[in-house]
Amino acid sequence: MIYGISIVAFLAVLFFFVAFINVLSWKRVRPSHMQTTQLGTSVSVLIPARNEAQTIERSVKSALRQGDIVAEVLVYDDHSEDDTATIVQRLSNNNERVKLIVGKQLPAGWYGKPHACYQLAQHARSPWLLFLDADAELEPNCIATMVAEAVNNKVSLMSFWPGLSLGSYVEKIFMPLLNFFVFTIFPTFFASRFNAEQLGLAHGACMLFHKETYFRLGGHSLVKNELFEDTMLARWWRRKGERSLCVDGQDVVRVRMYSSLTEIWEGFSKNFYPGFRSEIMFWFFILLHFSVFLYPFLLLPFTTDANVYLVTLLAAFVVLSIRFMLALRFGYSLLPILLHPVAESFVIAVGITSWWKWKYGSGVRWKGRTYQPNT
Repeated sequence: MIYGISIVAFLAVLFFFVAFINVLSWKRVRPSHMQTTQLGTSVSVLIPARNEAQTIERSVKSALRQGDIVAEVLVYDDHSEDDTATIVQRLSNNNERVKLIVGKQLPAGWYGKPHACYQLAQHARSPWLLFLDADAELEPNCIATMVAEAVNNKVSLMSFWPGLSLGSYVEKIFMPLLNFFVFTIFPTFFASRFNAEQLGLAHGACMLFHKETYFRLGGHSLVKNELFEDTMLARWWRRKGERSLCVDGQDVVRVRMYSSLTEIWEGFSKNFYPGFRSEIMFWFFILLHFSVFLYPFLLLPFTTDANVYLVTLLAAFVVLSIRFMLALRFGYSLLPILLHPVAESFVIAVGITSWWKWKYGSGVRWKGRTYQPNT
C-alpha cells in the first residue's frame, strides 16, 4: 500500500511542477492601444453560429468595437432554430460591416463547426481571419494586439486561450477542470520553443489565421470530420511545416461556454473521447486522473496506517495546491477547489460515458446534431 500511494504522490508532485512552470512561463497577451494604421492590414472576424440567440449580439458588438482594423464581421447561421439569424440581420441593417451568411446543407463527411468555419473563410476578404465562437467576447483594443503578436512571433496560426466567465455555482465547480486537465500535462514552455506536431494546441473560441496560409494548407477542410477540431488543426499546421502558437488570452477574450449542468455534461461528452487519437491513450488518461487526482481523496478517510495516511495526505494536498495555483492564474473562485473530488468524479464519469456513446451507443450529441465515428 505504501509503495503504491508513494508513486501516486510522486506523480502528483511531478504534475505540480508542470503546472507551476506553465503558470510562471506561459505567455500572456494583454490589450494595447496600438494604432491599427501601424499594422497596415485588416481582419475579417468570422463567427459560426447555431442556436446562439442568447450570446451572438454581444459577440458581434465586441468585434465591432475593435475599430477600423475589423473590415467585416461575418456570421454563418448554421440552420439555427432560434432568433440567431434575425438578430444578426438586425445588426447588419445597422452596420454595413456585419453580414449574415445563410448556412448550406451540411455535406456528407463534414461536421458542423468545421464546415461553418470553412464557408466563412470563403467569403472573407481580409489578409487575416479571426475565428470567434458566438459565445466569446473580445476586450477593447485587442485585435490589433493579436495580429501584432502573430507577426512578431512569425506564426500563421495563433490561438488565444480564453478566460472563462463563470456565472452559476455549477460552472464554478466544474468548468475550471478544463484548464486543470490541460495545464497539468501540456508543457506550454516546450510548445512555444519547438514546433513538434504533438505540441500543437489551440482553443476554438479564438483562432487567428493568415489567410493565404490558411487556404494553401487547406484550412478547416483538414479537420472536416473532427469534433476536437481546434487542437487537431494546430497539429496539422505543424505537420505541414507551418508554425502555430497558443497563448494565454484571458485578458483579450472571454467566453461563457456552458451555463448549466446539462450543457456541461453534453459539452464535455462531445469532446472527451473523440479528442483522443487512440483508445489506449484515453484509458491511460482516465487511469491517470483516477489514481493521481481522485484516489488520494477516496483513500484518506479509510486508511489506518500512519505512514500511508501521511503520504496520502501529501498527495491530496499537492493536488489541491495545483488547483489553487491555477485558480490564481486564471481568476477562479477558491472555495470550489474544496469540492475537487466531486468535480473530478463527475468528469471521469463524463469521459466514460463519452467513450461508451462513441463506441457502442448512438454517438454524441451537440446542438441538435448527433456525431458518430466516420460520419
